[in-house]
Amino acid sequence: MGISGLRSRPTRVLLSALGIAIGIAAMIAVVGITTSSRAKLDNELASLGTNLLSVQPGMSLTGQDTTLPAGSTGKVRLIPGVTSAGAVATLPDVKVYRSRLIDPDKSGGIDVQVADLHLLGLLDGTLRQGTWLNRATANYPTVALGSIAADRLGIVTPGSRVWLGSTEFTVVGILDALPLAPELDTSAFIGEAIALERFGWDGKPTTIFERSADEEVEAVRDLLPRTVNPEHPENVSVSRPSDALAAKNAADVAFTGLLVGLGFVALLVGGIGVANTMVISVLERRKEIGLSRALGATRGHIRTQFLVEALLLSTLGGLVGTALGFAVIATFAVTNGWPVSVPPTVFVGGIGVTMLIGAVAGLYPAVRASKTPPTAALNG
Repeated sequence: MGISGLRSRPTRVLLSALGIAIGIAAMIAVVGITTSSRAKLDNELASLGTNLLSVQPGMSLTGQDTTLPAGSTGKVRLIPGVTSAGAVATLPDVKVYRSRLIDPDKSGGIDVQVADLHLLGLLDGTLRQGTWLNRATANYPTVALGSIAADRLGIVTPGSRVWLGSTEFTVVGILDALPLAPELDTSAFIGEAIALERFGWDGKPTTIFERSADEEVEAVRDLLPRTVNPEHPENVSVSRPSDALAAKNAADVAFTGLLVGLGFVALLVGGIGVANTMVISVLERRKEIGLSRALGATRGHIRTQFLVEALLLSTLGGLVGTALGFAVIATFAVTNGWPVSVPPTVFVGGIGVTMLIGAVAGLYPAVRASKTPPTAALNG
């Protein structure tokens, strides 16, 4: 009876189910995209490791900028539990240009970093082209470019020439993006010896990176400020780069909560559409209901019939919405190179919510239909 009632008005049923489908599809898509993004982050953190700490100069008690002492990187390597350490030092007065004819004020925002030879391995970095600095090339005017720096300079292959200040350097390598140190993607890296010879580098690092065993991370973190600057450990700032990725994910989750709320509102609107459809159906089928009552159908039979129609209508919308939501998740994840990761409970819960909304939305029309008297069959 419930199915035949719906089949008699297919267009109205499809439009009402569409409202439910859009709402549940939005909710499932938002949740699924978030879980897929989180799965990608978990894979990334597992690959990059969470045992990388970075050390930077902080602010003095009087609010003045501070610096890390020269030789700090060597001290960090001596801390028990530290497996490797490396550093970069920014040369603020040196700019990078594609040609010596370019206006000195238009450097493209590219920093010049004096890089430790261990830096690339410490950051789990990879090369798009060429090689990283080594003991030989670090002594000569050679440079490795971060991914964004290379794009801004228009460098696509090693062997090209760029200008650091008034000195010509040869590009030996181009890095891929560095997930744990994205601020270095806009940098040009040169060796310590050439930095000392050509630019008078003072030997002070601006950021030290170190890795230690997972179980030693917290102990090393406590020792780093006093090791780097024993006189003023309060001037040393220690952070874990992977925390920034986790914080970004937490912000995404909070934003997802808002989107899920909007999807639930759409679902409620769909539920109201179901209720409206059922009320209209009751009004149009008064003669049919009256005839059924006259032939012996009880109020309970009529109430059950219309409640089943509402449940079927909402379930149809839920199934279509679930399929649509999964299609959106799969498309978005594949496009962004993420794993498709959606807990099965999301689909089960989504269909369950649509059935609950259908039951609530169909309750009033069902009760109203059950109160239709048998004499309604005699009305025109």
